[in-house]
Amino acid sequence: MPHRIAVLALDGLLPFELGIPQRIFGRSLGSEQRNKGRKLYEVVTCSVRPPGPVRTDADFTITVERGPETLATADTVVIPASYELGPVYTEGRLTDELAAAFAHIRPGTRMVSICTGSYVLAAAGYLDGRPATTHWSSADHFQQLFPEVRVDPDVLFIDDGDVLTSAGVAAGIDLCLHIVRRDHGTAVANDIARRTVVPPHRDGGQAQYIQRPVPEAQLAATTSARAWALGRLERPILLRDMAQQESMSVRTFTRRFREEVGVSPVQWLTRQRVERARQLLESTDLSIDQVARDAGFGTPTSLRQHLQAALGVSPTVYRRTFRAGRA
Repeated sequence: MPHRIAVLALDGLLPFELGIPQRIFGRSLGSEQRNKGRKLYEVVTCSVRPPGPVRTDADFTITVERGPETLATADTVVIPASYELGPVYTEGRLTDELAAAFAHIRPGTRMVSICTGSYVLAAAGYLDGRPATTHWSSADHFQQLFPEVRVDPDVLFIDDGDVLTSAGVAAGIDLCLHIVRRDHGTAVANDIARRTVVPPHRDGGQAQYIQRPVPEAQLAATTSARAWALGRLERPILLRDMAQQESMSVRTFTRRFREEVGVSPVQWLTRQRVERARQLLESTDLSIDQVARDAGFGTPTSLRQHLQAALGVSPTVYRRTFRAGRA
């Protein structure tokens, strides 16, 4: 059976964020021959009340056809943002309706929040002692309301195993793609990203708020340098080489790069190489030595160190994990 995802629709919800799980998980299809074309997830929407209307923050309501008992059937529960959280937002406690709804959730269910949906997880106690994030503009208030949560206001999302939180709005797309990648590998996640016309991979550690997401017209961008680097990841790439692609000094290039991408050029290169290694481990039979060279890490030792730091597993374990599901 497909993995069942229940999306909890609360009054005051943001329609865009409510639609993210359906768009990402609902379009996830198996790519290997054994599972080709098979839906990997079943996405259902439910309310904290019996079936009926739910208000949005727009000029329309939606009709939700499932009640809170649906949460008992979920393998993953997703809570999008809402602008009408009431005591959840002001006092850090669940309403009676929410508490009764959460009582249906089975132990071990994966819990996910998008944007300020994290307030609901925190009020329910799921984030006690854990790292979490939320929209950067709410981070200070969130930390004051829930001092036991380790809030990181800078990142796009945080994966803490069975509880995952994302920053605002489009970061929910990044988190959902990350979950697909974690569950089924890079090839499936990249296919969804292509069809959704979004970047296939923005790492969770990327900054929420980039100083200059769209470069000012009079300032040179770093796009050409990034494209140049992606075409030669298997070779040594020096910072001055990237700066030369944009005819900038290293200092100016580094500053512009961080303003546009949110991380340093070195951090970005490492992430691209980790992503390349993941693709090769999943989709080829190349030796670990060859994967290390083709991804630009040079040696198996360097590949192991970077994969362990990024994903917590060795190249061999990573390959075995995704090959096992396709045997």
